[in-house]
Amino acid sequence: MHDLLAMRDLSSAQVTHLLELAQTIKQRPSAWQQTLQGKSIALLFEKPSLRTRASFAAGIHRLGGHSIYLDAAQLMGVREPASDVGANLALWHDAIVARVYAQATLVELAAASDKPVVNALSDECHPCQALADLLTLKEHAGELADLTLTYIGDGNNVCQALMAGAAATGMNLQIVTPADYQPNPALVALAQQQAQTTGSQISLHTQITELQQTDAIYTDTWFSMGQQRDSNEVMHDFASYQVNSALMKQLGARFFMHCLPAYRGREVTAEVIDGPQSLVLHQAENRLFAQNAILVELFAGA
Repeated sequence: MHDLLAMRDLSSAQVTHLLELAQTIKQRPSAWQQTLQGKSIALLFEKPSLRTRASFAAGIHRLGGHSIYLDAAQLMGVREPASDVGANLALWHDAIVARVYAQATLVELAAASDKPVVNALSDECHPCQALADLLTLKEHAGELADLTLTYIGDGNNVCQALMAGAAATGMNLQIVTPADYQPNPALVALAQQQAQTTGSQISLHTQITELQQTDAIYTDTWFSMGQQRDSNEVMHDFASYQVNSALMKQLGARFFMHCLPAYRGREVTAEVIDGPQSLVLHQAENRLFAQNAILVELFAGA
């Protein structure tokens, strides 16, 4: 594995390996303290971040490496093209972790860099989040192939990463969104194609009444960063898609998940996200271990 640009780029075996590696790193952190010794990682971020920036910086430090943060909002595509940024950073750093608006920017960075590039979020995919989510489910709910996850809300980058993750692991995933907010049809087709080899069932719905019983419910903010949508229209479209205690009970969900930041009283009630069934802090914690597994794997042959 040279880069991680999208969750769909990973085979089932690679996803399984990364999850097992993340568990090992979490259980025996001291064994990995020198893994990135002498390595420098550039954190190139076009978007603001709490969990992604802080967990990558802390994780790199725990692996013995060094990170430098670069605010790319006024850099890439404004001051100079992403290809020049990637080529230059590759001269000084051993890897680039990029949080960008457009997937095309990641592709351009990776094409210009002979060093690994990791997708720390793009408009298409959020592989680091999906791997942390799968790790969290595995720890708390059991074997992924035995589970059903229900995603409710905008068919955004997190939803699309979870589709690929479910397809790779054999986990069932039912997605319910308003008709105008469904995930990219091409990515749905790719996930469903891979799902045929793992036994996963990935289904799309527009009404909550169409959903089957589930092990966990996952939602995300209705307003993705960088998207220009009329707020009143969005609130109207998603009014019936809130996750609350009644819905958790209706679908038999044992767990609630959210990648954060969350808006209590909008996509989820405080009672649910702050309740005992919530895994949100475990998801946040596991960002560090999933991302460290990615970095360890990228440098395994170096």
